[in-house]
Amino acid sequence: MLLNTLAPLLLAATTATTTVQAANVDYDWTISWINDVNPDGLQPRRAIGVNGQWPLPVININSTDVFTITATNALGDGSGTALHSHGMFFNRTSFYDGAVGVTQCPIPPAASLTYEILNSPTAPADRQRQHGTYWTHGHHMGQYVDGLRTPSVIHRADAPEAHAYDDDYTIALADWYHTEHDDLLKNEFLTDRNPTGAEPVPKSALLYVAHTPASLPSAPILPGFNENVTIPFVPGRTYRLRLVNMAALAMFHFWIEGHDMRVIEADGTDVQELPVPSLPIAVAQRYSVLVTARNDTAAALQNWVLHANMDPDMFDVVPDDLQLNITATIGYPNATSLGSDRPYLDEYAYFDDTKLVPVEVEGMADPDINYDLNVSFDTYDNGQNYASFNNITYVAPQTPALFSASSMSTLALNPSIYGPSANAHVYNHMDMVQLTVYNWDAGNHPFHLHGHKFQIVHKSRDVTSNDTEINPAFDAAQANPVRRDTVTIPSMGSATLRFRADNPGAWMFHCHIDWHLSSGLVALFIEAPTQIQSALTLPSQLLAQCSAQGVSPTGNAGGRNSTSDFGTLRRAPHYLRTGWTRQAVGAFVGCILTALLGLGTVGLYAYSGPSEEEEEGQEEEEEEEEAATPDAK
Repeated sequence: MLLNTLAPLLLAATTATTTVQAANVDYDWTISWINDVNPDGLQPRRAIGVNGQWPLPVININSTDVFTITATNALGDGSGTALHSHGMFFNRTSFYDGAVGVTQCPIPPAASLTYEILNSPTAPADRQRQHGTYWTHGHHMGQYVDGLRTPSVIHRADAPEAHAYDDDYTIALADWYHTEHDDLLKNEFLTDRNPTGAEPVPKSALLYVAHTPASLPSAPILPGFNENVTIPFVPGRTYRLRLVNMAALAMFHFWIEGHDMRVIEADGTDVQELPVPSLPIAVAQRYSVLVTARNDTAAALQNWVLHANMDPDMFDVVPDDLQLNITATIGYPNATSLGSDRPYLDEYAYFDDTKLVPVEVEGMADPDINYDLNVSFDTYDNGQNYASFNNITYVAPQTPALFSASSMSTLALNPSIYGPSANAHVYNHMDMVQLTVYNWDAGNHPFHLHGHKFQIVHKSRDVTSNDTEINPAFDAAQANPVRRDTVTIPSMGSATLRFRADNPGAWMFHCHIDWHLSSGLVALFIEAPTQIQSALTLPSQLLAQCSAQGVSPTGNAGGRNSTSDFGTLRRAPHYLRTGWTRQAVGAFVGCILTALLGLGTVGLYAYSGPSEEEEEGQEEEEEEEEAATPDAK
């Protein structure tokens, strides 16, 4: 029945090959809690949706559209909210990036904010013309973990797509918790009962699919989740499958039995076709793959299994009841059985995304700035485990960093005004920035840069290795390095990234594992403060929403006109110093002195004679013993 219902859509969907008339596409989203959501069939809970709907509508627009979302906060629990359109550049409109504490205050209860996301009329000379696969999600208080997330598809409309295909589906991947994020954060993760920083493990994985060809004005979500989903294939046709990992923690490994895959996109960048047997997708990453439906008689009479398995290495402990392996079905019209040739993988192979070659060539320029970020996790003086870049654990500014850059005149060039724990770095306009991130933690980390795509100019799987396959030398002659906005770095590995500081604004660079964002694995890049002040006009609505919540829309991170006085700005926890600190030395010396004093007291007592009272007592005891002992006869 499903295949028959979708058959007209299958025949109508084709790749865009001609210029499409630009349109104004305006979404009105009322953000609220929705009760009795139960996608895994295990336990109902409430989730955050829009307009009474969960999952959220999948965004499906053209690159020439003027696209806005008006978000209204109807959560009803006193919380603020915000939306981040992940991967969008926001050229000259960085105030719509949606990062609380960086580009805005949260949207207050019962208030609204219109985000100008693509081709903003505020900056008509700086239209982004972006296309590819993205996603939109909450960027405040872990709300995307509670369901505020959806894929975004932007079809290229001003020129043909780089690759030809017949139809288009978007596969949303996510992890799912039965407990709300706030409870998990306070009671399971950031607590002195979790000094090692073990992340909450999800209860399930989720997979659902939307039909997203350019010919459809909306993106209908196919019925069901996981094994209840069927993607209809017609023999001989080629399908673009867009893969979006919207998880809080889980990495997925994706493959399709009985079919070949060719990667054609990474994070909105068209790349030359690269065949892959399977594909790992870290949190926040997106890929598109081309899959040609089987046209041989035997295979076309079978349905085939699509796999998306959670990587167990992302979890400190894998519960016995956690289903790591999830599946869906590739359905053929006349299938009478289920085909299978790779029901499991012998191992999850490493995928080197530096082998991807962008279709549009962009050479590698020499850096103007070169610095390192070192990732570490430690237990702090409050007994809780936090993350840091270069031993700085991020604390969000009260006054958003972009507002400070806009209002602090020449002091905006001083990184200290953005807060003692903002980990702020200031760049001049058009600097070529080279950033090398070293991951000294035991797990993989996906790092995302707002407002940019970076070139990955070097990647190491283990910086301590002498094996050039694992730790290759830097290649200074690269002609066209891969460009993306989210890079995953393995334990003991590194990635060297380059980007041009051509987008004035305040941009986050952070681990996209949401638990690590909450624990402080963030740096701020303040880009071109002089140009921010001359070229950006902050919307009055954003300023007013800060003021309405008692937050100064001007001044440093604490709303003060100072480089050192931050008022009531929350301070970061203190790093628990180890080794021979002054306190440790003092305690050690004190222990030694106490021990010596005790030994001296014992020795003095042992070598001194008994007192007169002790002698008299001893004589009395001897007399009593003699009186009590009968004469031996």
